Amino acid sequence: MPEAPTDGWRTYDEFAAGIATYRLPDADLTGRDVTITLDDGEVLSLSFEDAEHVVCNGVEDPYDAVAVRGDVFFVNLPLTSVDGEALTVVYSTTSHRALAVRSVIGAEDVVPRVSQHFRSGVTDGGTPTGDVPGPSRDLIGKRNLYRYSPDHLYEHVYVSSERYAWQCLEGVQRGHGDMDLSTVWKFADGLYLFCFREFRIAVASVWLHDLGYALRTTGVFLGLTGDGRSEHSRAGGHVYPLGSVSYPDAQPV
Repeated sequence: MPEAPTDGWRTYDEFAAGIATYRLPDADLTGRDVTITLDDGEVLSLSFEDAEHVVCNGVEDPYDAVAVRGDVFFVNLPLTSVDGEALTVVYSTTSHRALAVRSVIGAEDVVPRVSQHFRSGVTDGGTPTGDVPGPSRDLIGKRNLYRYSPDHLYEHVYVSSERYAWQCLEGVQRGHGDMDLSTVWKFADGLYLFCFREFRIAVASVWLHDLGYALRTTGVFLGLTGDGRSEHSRAGGHVYPLGSVSYPDAQPV
């Protein structure tokens, strides 16, 4: 098993290698059309041409999709039409709820280097039902393990609505850990969007945790490689809850 170096921090492309080993299978959305109207009025018109290409508002880009549940799709556009950006959407074909995350690699003097913008929305084809996706405090105090491959095992502790702590237990980052910026949105019962933005390296991620019956997670990364190139990576794996705590007095932010 690879060991973490004692004299430096692993780059994004080093730790991301193989992190999609336990990801759920890709979904082929060929021939489907989905229109998502976001809460700020922007409309995303998605036409899936085949298993790898989608036209969004008239511009063709690659995509990958996962059916996280039978009616819930996690779709990522690792944009080639715009360098250093990604668009991730989650939508339900039954509730007609949706959310979108745009991840952008910023200027060199910006910390964290990769920013993210979150919006809720609705899809065409039916009347929206259920709660509007939005920020959630449900994960605060929870402690989970995430197994992405035989050589990727991480622990997460959700400490507030703005921060989470992580450490690598197995893999090239073994022994490394930090506390980074994070965002959690509830999409539906047991389904949570979890995103982080790292300080030490230029990388951010978008995950959809199914903490209900499936205990699976599906995600993507956007960041800069060791030689300065922007790169998109798929990820996914199994979730192993370790427990949770409740703060007795002052509540975290």
